[in-house]
Amino acid sequence: MTSYLLAGGGTAGHVNPLLALADLIRAQEPDAEIVVLGTREGLEARLVPERGYELAYIARLPFPRRPNLAAIKFPTRFAGAVREVREMIRSRGIDVMVGFGGYAAAPAYRAAKAENIPYVIHEANAKPGMANKLGARNTDFVAVTFPGTPISGARVTGMPLRPEITGLDRAELRPSARTHFGLDPERRTLLVTGGLWERVRSIEGFPRQQPT
Repeated sequence: MTSYLLAGGGTAGHVNPLLALADLIRAQEPDAEIVVLGTREGLEARLVPERGYELAYIARLPFPRRPNLAAIKFPTRFAGAVREVREMIRSRGIDVMVGFGGYAAAPAYRAAKAENIPYVIHEANAKPGMANKLGARNTDFVAVTFPGTPISGARVTGMPLRPEITGLDRAELRPSARTHFGLDPERRTLLVTGGLWERVRSIEGFPRQQPT
């Protein structure tokens, strides 16, 4: 039996690929032990237990960006977080750690290196976060979603997706989806989400007024 520690959280960009990997491990290795490391403030605090996985908590430790009291306390607090994760690795017999970035990942990378267990990094964004950039210095296993992501040792693997997405029969569901959303089947539909709108409306000839 293999024991996995999956670390990351804060935003859906960290939590969703983490859960997708956890689901894949559970499907391929039913006897595997999976522990997720996260914070009480991030989305993982709700999404991970809802998905049926054990969540171990660690303190939220933002990297200091300016010289202040938090920056002075950070090294001691970070060292304490690393000790906590090292104890977890030993007590739970963790065989491998996979990190997805965020506050929980940085001490987990340091702890995995100190305990001499392999660890893998997945970077979902084209611009890597600080935790993953620092963690990538000490592992040969760095997976990225986008080619050209500026992080050491990157290999393009794509984004881990949930079975609900990978197993979706789009052709079969398309007619009922069009009916549900009131879409005209004779017209092409473009879905724009999040910050992508600013990029899309910069395309020559595209309407400048944001849809409602």
